[in-house]
Amino acid sequence: MIPPTTARLVRPGRAPYRSRNAQEAIAMAKKLVGAERTAVVHELHGWSEVEDRDAIRKVFHFADFAEAFAFMTSVALHAEKMDHHPEWFNVYNRVEVILTSHDVEGLSARDVELARYIDGVAPVRDRG
Repeated sequence: MIPPTTARLVRPGRAPYRSRNAQEAIAMAKKLVGAERTAVVHELHGWSEVEDRDAIRKVFHFADFAEAFAFMTSVALHAEKMDHHPEWFNVYNRVEVILTSHDVEGLSARDVELARYIDGVAPVRDRG
């Protein structure tokens, strides 16, 4: 049973995303627009807006495939806990990550939270 102070975002066929309270859950699922969106994207070092999509992207480079795969594994485990999964493309030592929230059809605070986590586990050269 979830404590009363914890809200759940329930999506059909998926595990619920747990948040500290209902207001936070609603805020995390809200589409970012206007000045709020601009400010958030500006704060994320190296992330850029995707042309023709309401999404952000960043490319990471690693020493080799094993390092790239370890990075992807760390991100995958965290994303699974969030129930918020990135789009990504990997070729050898390069990983491109794209973040968007399909449930709000655009960028949300959940994307920002995941981007910050990703930056925290990225190679030092790719951090802000």
